[in-house]
Amino acid sequence: MKKSVEITVYGAEQICASCVHSPSSVDTYEWLEAALSRKYPNQPFTIHYVDIFQPPNDEKKRAYAKKIVEEDLVYPVIMINDRWVAEGNPPFKRICLEMEKYGYRSESNVK
Repeated sequence: MKKSVEITVYGAEQICASCVHSPSSVDTYEWLEAALSRKYPNQPFTIHYVDIFQPPNDEKKRAYAKKIVEEDLVYPVIMINDRWVAEGNPPFKRICLEMEKYGYRSESNVK
């Protein structure tokens, strides 16, 4: 593995108007954390949830949250190492492909 990645899920308590039938941002965050932990066991990563309407004091995360609100982006927005990967109901395959760029390998591929 090249290096441990940081995954950030930006969203809000209220479901995005464009995603009425999708899971909430928090549900997506929890699902993603569990699914990636199963797919890449013993391969560390960090995952954070950021409420776009109450972002933390971290300047970079506040800036991304502000951009999502101001540009009316579909959320949740998934970022890996500050790189936009997906928004709305995120395709798991796309997230995995991005993780594999950093050397992550699914359990079936780890020998």
